[in-house]
Amino acid sequence: MSRISACFEELKSKNRKALIPYVTAGDSHPEVTVPLMHAMVDAGADIIELGVPFSDPMADGPVIQAACERALEHNVSLSDVLAMVTAFRVDNQQTPVVLMGYLNPVEVMGYESFAKRASEAGVDGVLTVDMPPEEADDLIAAFDNNNLDPIFLVSPESTEKRFKVIAEKSRGFIYYVSLKGVTGVKAIDTDAVAAKLKELKAFTDLPIGVGFGIKDASSAAAVAGVADAVVVGSAIVKRVEANVGNQNKIQSEIQLLLSDLRQAMDNT
Repeated sequence: MSRISACFEELKSKNRKALIPYVTAGDSHPEVTVPLMHAMVDAGADIIELGVPFSDPMADGPVIQAACERALEHNVSLSDVLAMVTAFRVDNQQTPVVLMGYLNPVEVMGYESFAKRASEAGVDGVLTVDMPPEEADDLIAAFDNNNLDPIFLVSPESTEKRFKVIAEKSRGFIYYVSLKGVTGVKAIDTDAVAAKLKELKAFTDLPIGVGFGIKDASSAAAVAGVADAVVVGSAIVKRVEANVGNQNKIQSEIQLLLSDLRQAMDNT
């Protein structure tokens, strides 16, 4: 059983939902990331979603686009991100880490080489936003060879036919994009999310995490009422942006946010 599956099994036994914060690796400085990962776990994070900086993050709104730019100013590469995971694993062998990014850096490194290095670093799952599951067999094979969970996105526009494909190819969990558009720009419609998740659950027993549009404790609690996991990205990255150059402030602001989210989710 993967670390991701074990995490969800444990949470289910405690009637809790997973809190999955996203940060862009290397934002606002490479030295910020690993201590921040530990701080997020201390604040209640169950799984860490670590963004791989990319020059054209097409699914992301201006907040995460700017985070990628800040990281790329320090030349943070995919190899650097894997080194950060390795450093995180020195003191944390339990918390799952999912890489979120785009296919180009993986293509450059090579599927098998990337999968091997990611697994050795301690990565548990990979979400490549622009890799459709219909074209992912070679990538999934490399992941299978190295015990990595392939994670795919489902959108509000996804059809039942696509549900079936994604359910068949996914492991760990499925990521439901709650909004049409990019990250960090709209409020979430929980009723619409609940209806779509009910449709999706007809095709899979995998946990379903919901991201995009979760900004605060109330929206996190609402989503926790219908999903297996709550993914929070732009609201966290905004705290980094507001405190560039002050690592302690970044950590304290994000820990406060996550503690509020965790409490609201647990009280749902």
